[in-house]
Amino acid sequence: MGGAVVLDLTFFLIAVPAVLFAGISKGGFASGAAFAATPLLALILEPEQAVALMLPLLMVMDVGAMKAFWRKWSRHEARLLMLASLPGLALGAVFFRAADPDLFRLLIGVVAVAFVAFQLARQTGLLRPLRRPMGPVGGTIAGVAMGFTSFVSHAGGPPASVYMLSRPLDKTTFQATSVIVFWLVNLLKVPPYAALGLFSSQMFVAIVILAPVALAGVWLGYRLHNKVPEKLFFGLTYVFLLATGAKLIFDALS
Repeated sequence: MGGAVVLDLTFFLIAVPAVLFAGISKGGFASGAAFAATPLLALILEPEQAVALMLPLLMVMDVGAMKAFWRKWSRHEARLLMLASLPGLALGAVFFRAADPDLFRLLIGVVAVAFVAFQLARQTGLLRPLRRPMGPVGGTIAGVAMGFTSFVSHAGGPPASVYMLSRPLDKTTFQATSVIVFWLVNLLKVPPYAALGLFSSQMFVAIVILAPVALAGVWLGYRLHNKVPEKLFFGLTYVFLLATGAKLIFDALS
């Protein structure tokens, strides 16, 4: 299923900024916006190639961010989301095997647009954290959704956030819990991605070349955290996501 990745000028003109942007997001502006790299790559690669290429790079970024949040997470929320993600990952693997590229483009495009709608609803107050903390049932549903969307498009952030925002977590604990949860979820995706044949030799060459870019992005994110207004960063993110999401939906339907 993986196919060859052509490492030409067009690839690097898109891939380097996309990976750098994802690293900056992971390092300084919460990891959710790192999802923007996948739709951008899906404009020049087959959708399954885009998600497969980003997986090892996201894992490199996870390791880069892990040190700052080591053991600052909430074990209860992290454990529930990790366990609940397993059936979601399995569903994602089944969907991956059965779906065609245009369906993937449509799904990634829809998730990109929905991601922007979710974030804007949170920031404008249309979507507020639940007054009562979500219990095990709600957390399990969020975890399953997180596992599925993470498997097919690396966009598990919103379902996880819906659950964690309802819990009594401070900012640091929230971020640390996100880091450890997605570190494990991304690690669990490697065997099924490999079994589905999503990796290729050219892709590994691209990953080796882009890994320093990913780490540089994380470092740059740390440096820019207090220098670049979050509204500006996320405003640009939403514009990119809306544009790429709309393009992927158009391509899939046409």
